Amino acid sequence: MSGTNMTLIVSMVVFVIIVLAIIVVVLLLRRQRPLPMDELEGHDFEYYCADLLKAHGFIDVEVTKGSGDFGADILAEKDGVSYAVQCKCYDKPIGVKAVQEAYAGRDYYDCMVGVVMTNQYFTAPAVELARKLKIMLWDRGYIDNM
Repeated sequence: MSGTNMTLIVSMVVFVIIVLAIIVVVLLLRRQRPLPMDELEGHDFEYYCADLLKAHGFIDVEVTKGSGDFGADILAEKDGVSYAVQCKCYDKPIGVKAVQEAYAGRDYYDCMVGVVMTNQYFTAPAVELARKLKIMLWDRGYIDNM
């Protein structure tokens, strides 16, 4: 192999590494950038989520009363499917308690689907429990792309 070919190969490898590094940095920055929903508190976040659902074709969207909501902050329907949504606006990953609340809310309100909607991401145990209980998890990436 000639020196020119070797230089070309090394240049291509360096270029690919730089491109991959840029992609990783962009993804990390996007994941950590503050979103408007991060500034909201409890009930305001619930209304923010309700508005998002309405904007995406959900009907009969209702924010339940604050305390004693039996695990569902929002009740909604889309395409004939009823949803019980538990909202969590925190500054750390969401754990299993939110999944348990959505599970209880889904059954209490006789809904077909239970959802946890959050401005954060979920812990591994929360993901595992949600899979077992058939609870949908809508994290900050999902909400940001709605």
